Amino acid sequence: MRLTRAEWVRLLLLWLGGIDLRLTMLAVPPLVPLIHRELHLDEKAVGALVSGPVLLLAVAAVPGSLLIAKLGVRGAVIVGLGSVAVFGAVRGYGPSAPVLLAATFLMGVGVAVTQPAFPSLVREWFPRRIAIATAVYSNGILIGETLPTALTTPVGVLPLAHGDWRWALASWSVIVLLSAVAIATFVPARVRGAAVAARWWPDWRRHQAVRIGLVMGMASATYFGANAYIPDFLEQTGRHDLISPTLAVLNGSQLLTAPAVALWPNLLTGRAGFVGSAAFMALAQAGIVFTPGLGVVAWAFVLGFSTALAFVVVLSLPPRVAPPGDVASMSAAIFTIQYATAFVVPLIAGSLWDATGQAAFAFVPGVAAGVAMAWGAMSLRIPGRGSAGP
Repeated sequence: MRLTRAEWVRLLLLWLGGIDLRLTMLAVPPLVPLIHRELHLDEKAVGALVSGPVLLLAVAAVPGSLLIAKLGVRGAVIVGLGSVAVFGAVRGYGPSAPVLLAATFLMGVGVAVTQPAFPSLVREWFPRRIAIATAVYSNGILIGETLPTALTTPVGVLPLAHGDWRWALASWSVIVLLSAVAIATFVPARVRGAAVAARWWPDWRRHQAVRIGLVMGMASATYFGANAYIPDFLEQTGRHDLISPTLAVLNGSQLLTAPAVALWPNLLTGRAGFVGSAAFMALAQAGIVFTPGLGVVAWAFVLGFSTALAFVVVLSLPPRVAPPGDVASMSAAIFTIQYATAFVVPLIAGSLWDATGQAAFAFVPGVAAGVAMAWGAMSLRIPGRGSAGP
């Protein structure tokens, strides 16, 4: 069936919302050398600045469900994305590390409380086209992760800001603010499923939320771990010149998942998407460790695509599995477990590296995560295409 004009507008809004959820978070890593040098941050502060928002995605997901229950989806989007835009810009106010860290914390809370709202919108707007809507929304998230890393330095935003990292950070918030206004304008004041949500605190025993969160957490942990440890691994193995292309391919390959799902929606049905992704995740990390030369770039492509495919599958599940009133709370439960796992597993990987002195050991938890993800996915009950919950 062809999409109506209203449906095209809604897809655009979902796409913009996905971009907003990551744009300001990923604007920081390219600017870390400038921020580090000017504010004299130690490594713990740098770590908190970069990885703190990831942990907040877990900690603040359930409060996001409460916000949706109290304010409705439209209110949650206005409050959440408004906070992202305002505090994302405030990060650059004055030469102050406490202001930077506090604003980053509040910005991360804004992202976390907004994220559970979008599966509710997918369910409400596209009950029979969940696969396509999820692919568009997740593509926005992946673009939001890619744009700032590609366009902040050395060309793009930072030169336009005359080399000032404060204005470079604030400029990304303008995009969030404008798209948030558009989303708030077109989202109805009362979205049918989320506005009457009977539950904001997740029922952790229903809808396989814990199992899905753990399965997806393995994929997220692998993705964040690869971004953290590939650069130093290549440095240790004498391939410094491959760091930039490997990271670019790792992150850029994720953008192909949305077209793949649009062409083959069956990737989101059954267990094939999870199990296939898990197998390729484990294989790709072994390939990165044992393949010499340029082979690491090819394996990075496989790893980025497979982790992103698992991410798209997970985003499609709450609208299909949960009743309308439980979509936000189920999403919050999944995000809580997913991002807590994504925070902890890379720490284990770093500890293995520190204990052995060998960068290759940092990929062992990622390979184990792929195996655990495949095992956990085998017991999932995933509804067929077009299903929209009980």
